[in-house]
Amino acid sequence: MTVTRCVSVISSFVMESLEKQLICPICLEMFTKPVVILPCQHNLCRNGSTVTSGGRFRCPSCRHEVVLDRHGVYGLQRNLLVENIIDMYKQGSTSLSTEPVVEVKPEQPMCEEHEDEKINIYCVTCSAPTCSLCKVFGAHKDCEVAPLNDVFNKQKAELADCVSMLVGNNERIQAIVSQLEETCRAVDNGRRQKSKVCETFDHLFALLEEKKSEMTVRINAEQEEKLDYIRGLRRKYTEHLDGTAKLLETAIQTMDESEMALFLQVNLNAARPVIMEGSDTSHLDKVQHGYENMDHFTADFEHQGRALSNIDFIKRKQRLH
Repeated sequence: MTVTRCVSVISSFVMESLEKQLICPICLEMFTKPVVILPCQHNLCRNGSTVTSGGRFRCPSCRHEVVLDRHGVYGLQRNLLVENIIDMYKQGSTSLSTEPVVEVKPEQPMCEEHEDEKINIYCVTCSAPTCSLCKVFGAHKDCEVAPLNDVFNKQKAELADCVSMLVGNNERIQAIVSQLEETCRAVDNGRRQKSKVCETFDHLFALLEEKKSEMTVRINAEQEEKLDYIRGLRRKYTEHLDGTAKLLETAIQTMDESEMALFLQVNLNAARPVIMEGSDTSHLDKVQHGYENMDHFTADFEHQGRALSNIDFIKRKQRLH
């Protein structure tokens, strides 16, 4: 019975202290869901914050200016931690209100060793409440004691400090969580930077492909032009060679003629101009020395290669300038 009563008193005090931490600074009543957290880490009921006009307002707790996005108060993040505390507070209030009447009566607990004696002092040495007889004759006669009321007020104040510290610590943790979430969103922007880098390289690849196509077209054009000229010249020389081959064959056959009369029937005076014409190649073009050389299409990409090798991100100092 004694322990139950102490727990009941402590629970009531804790609930009372907790309730003070759960008051909305706008509606001056306990927070109602949904509870939103401001950039300054103070909390408001969303229903209470809808009374603000325009796209900005000041926090009623610290006067920090809050700028809303296009979603208004619905764009503010919900504070699930405070909402959970509200649920636990309501459950605790319900359990306290449903306790039997006998548990909440201001009865003075009795000493277990001396049933007729009320507990009226506190043993500081043993950290336990006791009665005067226990101090005089009983187990606590050599212990240090203090008035029950003094110890009660002291421990109640310490518990209140602990509750306030716990609530404040939870708010700090919630602020850290919000900051980490914001950091995650900032780091996630790296995806956009990665996309920009890929787009830039794709553009460079396209420029290189375009330049390669342009330069190879120029080489191919001159190559085809020279090949066409050389093929035509080879065809002319081949035709000339075929003509002189026939003339040579006739001349050899004539020389093989042993019959003088038949040999002299050949009109050499008429054949001589034909032979001279077959021996003359002055009318045929000749390929100049070095005509086949394509070295003038040599390109020096060393500078461009160094530039590509030095591609890197802009250093922080360069961005600041």
